[in-house]
This record gives sequence, C-alpha cells and structure tokens, in this order.
Amino acid sequence: MLEKLGLGTVQFGQAYGVSNTRGQVPLEDAAAILARAAASGITLLDTAANYGDAETVLAKLNTEPFRIVSKTIGLKHGLEAVIDRARQSATALKANTLLVHAASDLQGADGPALWTALQRLRGEGVFRKIGISVYAADDPARLAARFRPDVMQLPFSLLDQRLLANGTLARLTELGVEVHARSLFLQGLLFLETLPEKLRHAAPRLATIRSQLRDAGITPLAAALGFVLSRPQIAFGLVGVTSVQEMDEIVAAAQRPLPDLDWAAFALDDEVTLTPSLW
Repeated sequence: MLEKLGLGTVQFGQAYGVSNTRGQVPLEDAAAILARAAASGITLLDTAANYGDAETVLAKLNTEPFRIVSKTIGLKHGLEAVIDRARQSATALKANTLLVHAASDLQGADGPALWTALQRLRGEGVFRKIGISVYAADDPARLAARFRPDVMQLPFSLLDQRLLANGTLARLTELGVEVHARSLFLQGLLFLETLPEKLRHAAPRLATIRSQLRDAGITPLAAALGFVLSRPQIAFGLVGVTSVQEMDEIVAAAQRPLPDLDWAAFALDDEVTLTPSLW
C-alpha cells in the first residue's frame, strides 16, 4: 500500500486543518518528515503555489526522492502570471506535474486558453503531466471528458464515497486519468471526539462508525487509509502530517490488513459534513 501513499505539504506552508493543533510545521521537522517518508517508500509530494510558504520550504529541503505535484495560482491574476508562476514551481522544485488548482478557472471564458497554455508547458517538457484539482460538485467526469487531463485530484474517503458510488471513478479510469485522492481523513473528522459547532449533528453517526470499526478489530486510521489505498481506481492517496510520529503512525496503519466489511455502509450523505468549506 505504501507505494500508493502520497504526502501533502500544505502544513509545511501554513497552519491548516480543523484537527491540526500544532500550526505550521517548522523547517527542521519538515526535513525529518521528508526523510522518514522517503525511507518508508513514499514517492510523491503534493504542494501548491497557494499553500502559504510550502513551495519555498520544499525548495530548501531534499526532495530528490520524490515526484512533486504542484498547482496553479488563480486565473484572476491573469494568464501570463499563472504561467510564469508555474514555471517558477518547475524550476525551484523540479515539479513533475501541474494541476489547475480551481476547476472554475477552466469553466470560465478563459478556460480553454489556460488549458492550451498548460498543454504547451507539457509539450515543452516543463511538466511531464498536467491535470485538474476538483471537488465533487465540479462534475469531474465531464471535465475529464472535455479536457482529457493526465491527472485529476479529488476528495475521496471512507466517509465521502460519492465519486465511487456515482460511477465517476470508474469513468475516470476508462478515460485513462491518473486519480489522486485527497481528504482521506476529511480533516480528521473520523478521529475527533469534539466536533465543530456546525457538525455536532453528525456526532452520533461518527461515534457509531468508530464503534463498528473497533468491533471489527481495525482503527479508524487504518480503515480510512486502507479503504482508499485498496481502490484500484486510485493511483495515490494523499495525507498530511505535522510530525515524524504522525508519519510513522500512518505508515504503520497503511500496512494493516483490511477486514471484510460492507465499506459502503460507512459513507455519509450529509452535504454539510462532507464539505469542509461549510464548517
């Protein structure tokens, strides 16, 4: 499973995540995390120009063992600025893959020009692969059919199985898209005993899920990782950590065998709970 595990780096550049109590990861801790990740066989890092100082931090560290995925700044800055910033990511980080960070940028009037510019970067060898970062509401299958990206990053987890249930993941596989899953822990929701105010209504359901997993002899962490990484449609599952200890816990949990369960029964259908921006 570890060959399908990727490391998100937003916490390297800023304090991020409702369950993150440690804030931005210090430089020396980030270096230790990358070293441990490489030693564990993890080969992919995910970052973005918009992740605070994340790219600047990564440029100071040893990223040689990793394939790096970055993302564009918003098209509101102008197409020329988007491409200039993308070239900067390629130069500073030797980023291999570039994703359009907001699918809405492709759906506007300048979307085709943006995609053509990314195709040109790929053709010049600046990036090996180009793609799109999407939300479930973006209709990823339609976007993929229109633009034919090499890579698509999307939210997918034990709690959020919408794109599996509606056939999107199967369609992306048919189109030959390399799928990167993010939000595997839904910002740690499955692990929180005390929920944000807007999510208090979900507490009983989440407590039931934790109890069912415990009865099956698997931790919520191992279940969340194993469920996503075992899906054949998923090329990489992305996780974020703030310490070497967390990295070790994830590596250990990702290697635990999965029990035979009705995994679809753990999916939530509450739009608010599945959409962190609404919290």
